[in-house]
Amino acid sequence: MEEKIRLGISTCLLGERVRYDGGHKLDRFLRDELGRHVEYVPVCPEYECGFGVPRDPFRLIGDPENPRLITSRTKKDETDRMVAWARERVEELASENLCGFIFKKDSPSSGYRNVKVYGKKDGPPLRKGVGIFARIFMERFPHLPITDEGRLHDERIRENFIERIFALKRWREAGDSAKKRGALVAFHTRHKLLLLAHSPAHYAALGRLVARAKDIDPEDLHERYERLLLEALEVLARPKKHANVLQHILGHFKDRLSADEKAEAIEVIDLHRRGFVPLIVPITLLRHYVRKFDAPYLKEQVYLDPHPIELRLRNHA
Repeated sequence: MEEKIRLGISTCLLGERVRYDGGHKLDRFLRDELGRHVEYVPVCPEYECGFGVPRDPFRLIGDPENPRLITSRTKKDETDRMVAWARERVEELASENLCGFIFKKDSPSSGYRNVKVYGKKDGPPLRKGVGIFARIFMERFPHLPITDEGRLHDERIRENFIERIFALKRWREAGDSAKKRGALVAFHTRHKLLLLAHSPAHYAALGRLVARAKDIDPEDLHERYERLLLEALEVLARPKKHANVLQHILGHFKDRLSADEKAEAIEVIDLHRRGFVPLIVPITLLRHYVRKFDAPYLKEQVYLDPHPIELRLRNHA
């Protein structure tokens, strides 16, 4: 990839002091590790909307489906101001070619799930809200990969999100050429095992779509493939599904491995399926056989290298 992935992010996660109390919420993995491989587009709705630092903190109040943004101390309703700003800002972001967004969890403006919503009367808040900016962003970009820094602490969710943004970048780099059947087939072929590891159902649906490519309008085909691709990769690839793909790869060498080599590979794959070793262990072994036996089809499979190895995402998954 010649250009870095462009990724939206809540500004405070990069260590900028834009929070209501003048502080930040620096996430060192995002800034120092993932940051080497992406170009961030920082957004702080409350600061950029002009509320200043420090400021009266906000709360979501009322109906969880349509809450109001209210200042905690002065009880001022700033919903309309934030909505107007957010609608303008997301249109600006449409030109940034973002491959995803990392929101700030629990934020009344930027939280994308489970944000506290307070009732008009006393009582415990409901964790059913969505931040004002986050809701408008998701309405504008319904299929874009999104998460928050809290969910990225889960190693499997972290790997899944980063896998998705790299896949979307590859798809975007294919560009208009992917509207041609040959280029689409080539892209799909390279991603077959990755898709199978996430969702066999989507894998089958995408295969049928590609098979009918010549009968579908190119623009419609491109849009449908992208939507199904992102839907497929959003499904978590769990050890059992990885094991099925790894066994599929092993099958390419069934007549070329010794009995001991085959037994070792089967054992390592089963150990991953049962949760005793991380994915990197069977992947490393099978990559050795891919190189040793010069398997062109497998060499092209994105599944074996879906993201930079420096991120060590498969050391824990």
